[in-house]
Amino acid sequence: MMEKLKKWPLWPALVNAKCPRCRRGDMFANQMYGFHGQVMLKKCSHCDLTYEIEPGYFYVAMLISYAMNVAEMVTLAVAISVLTGSQNPWLYVIIILSIALMLSPFNFRYSRIILLYWLTPGLSYRPEMSADNWLQHDSNIARS
Repeated sequence: MMEKLKKWPLWPALVNAKCPRCRRGDMFANQMYGFHGQVMLKKCSHCDLTYEIEPGYFYVAMLISYAMNVAEMVTLAVAISVLTGSQNPWLYVIIILSIALMLSPFNFRYSRIILLYWLTPGLSYRPEMSADNWLQHDSNIARS
């Protein structure tokens, strides 16, 4: 008899940096902003997904982070121009670089999340792996 699987919603899992396959396990060992930097876990604690699919896999996340940074900088430049009307280039440089530095932990984390959630072929949400007893269930299947 097949029990009804609980589906975990996308957006809370994405915002809280949960595993893209089960949406239950954490992707990072600590908070986004802190004194110890961000530490990405090697595997999902719930479904045992290895996050770095191949060596150098997260180099693509640097390109995503770069695109995010460019979008943020252009948006800031337009906002500064509209709000202040200033032509002083130092105002733009100081504000844009300060905000870019403050957003770098955000860009680091969410560029990896975007890569795993949307840009990795073959990696998608599997509701059966969200079950509370998934690892125990998986090991029972392997034994039989």
